[in-house]
Amino acid sequence: MAGHDLDRSLGLYPTMMISMGAMIGSGIFVLPALGYKKAGLAVILAYVLAALVVLPAALSKAEMATAMPESGGTYLYIDRALGPLFGTIAGVGAWFSLVFKSSFALVGLGAYLLLFAPLSQGAVVYVALALAVFVVALNISGTKMSGQIQAVIVTLVVAGLLAYVVNAGFVADTGRYTPFTTDGSGGVITAAAFVFVSYAGVTKIASVAEEVKDPGKNLPRAMLGSMAVMTVLYVAVVGAIIGLADPEVLKTGGPDGTASLTPMADGAGALLGGFGVVVISVIAVIALTSMANAGVLSSSRFPLAMSRDRLLPPALQTIDERFKTPRNSVLLTGVVLLLLIAFVPVIELAKLASAFQILVFSIINVSLIAFREADVPSYEPEFTAPGYPFVQLFGFLAGLGLLTQMGTVPILGAAGIIAGSALVYLVYGRSRTDRTGAVGSILRARRGEEDDGIASTEPE
Repeated sequence: MAGHDLDRSLGLYPTMMISMGAMIGSGIFVLPALGYKKAGLAVILAYVLAALVVLPAALSKAEMATAMPESGGTYLYIDRALGPLFGTIAGVGAWFSLVFKSSFALVGLGAYLLLFAPLSQGAVVYVALALAVFVVALNISGTKMSGQIQAVIVTLVVAGLLAYVVNAGFVADTGRYTPFTTDGSGGVITAAAFVFVSYAGVTKIASVAEEVKDPGKNLPRAMLGSMAVMTVLYVAVVGAIIGLADPEVLKTGGPDGTASLTPMADGAGALLGGFGVVVISVIAVIALTSMANAGVLSSSRFPLAMSRDRLLPPALQTIDERFKTPRNSVLLTGVVLLLLIAFVPVIELAKLASAFQILVFSIINVSLIAFREADVPSYEPEFTAPGYPFVQLFGFLAGLGLLTQMGTVPILGAAGIIAGSALVYLVYGRSRTDRTGAVGSILRARRGEEDDGIASTEPE
């Protein structure tokens, strides 16, 4: 019979690379032109604004990860803080968002693949499916192997991006850096909401916390370190793209006159001509595959953690005896990934995932407040988030503010995910758990009742 223990095989560097790998895909290779169309040159500021809104959630999650270094990440923290109903919504929703983001990465690489490979659009889908199978197999065969390959890929991609930025400094058209904004502050905020998903990967390593060596030190360092590196890299790369590429190509170079889906390649031609386009396109394909790998690695841990808490069927918590990975959870994630690539217009649905990511990041801040105020005895983090509670309140309110800029359809989509997740809890999980979370401890204390212990951060 398969065991239930995961192997702590990830050191600081591969852990940080997993986080960066989850951020280094569409945020650099696809979204800059879409953001540029909304805010002009001020899209650079939009990336900084999005990072500021993400930072409180990253700090909150870093603290909770050191108190609960187990698989589950977002689900685990919200469940233990606000109870299993909110935990189920967060777990299903975060899993949903990450799988869609991984699908978006694999399908999105098709636009770059067509720039150097003689393939039809239909063939690109089959390539994406083949890469998805490879990513799933890699995740089943071992977290350590997946993490090591991730580290190598991300290191090479970062080196390529730095070379792109440095060379752009010699040939960029400085006249393209004015005017700074074309749509006022509203355009910047809308663009920030749109590119917010670029940073979503920063906290996803918390979902593999059970497989990280010395999590009390490595998790906060990996989260905050990767976010600092990626914020600088985003600003530098987006600035280079704007200086290299024709503004009209960025705004209308995509399918049917939409924003370009290959902004880095649009500017690469100014560096090395056709050869530069091929080099950047190859790097983009590798990076987007890496992003999908990080997404599957992280998202597959949500069903595992929810199964352990009896909110999903027990088969999903099976650990492969040979590879020490959550085989069934990875397979479920892989099947959904393949179906999305084959049948769903992922780029549009990625907007829905982005809206839910903003909502989840806002709730994460509330979860930390619940833990701090409840003073749960088993909550003993090794890292303490600074600026409490003002940082968390800012993160919560700023996240809701960005959510209002997403448009009606993404907001309705997020509402649909919430309703579906609540239904899963009511039909399956409610009768199997009696946890109330840290917020339950707060309510009992106010009523003068004795704490019954079911708000503990320990698993049932």
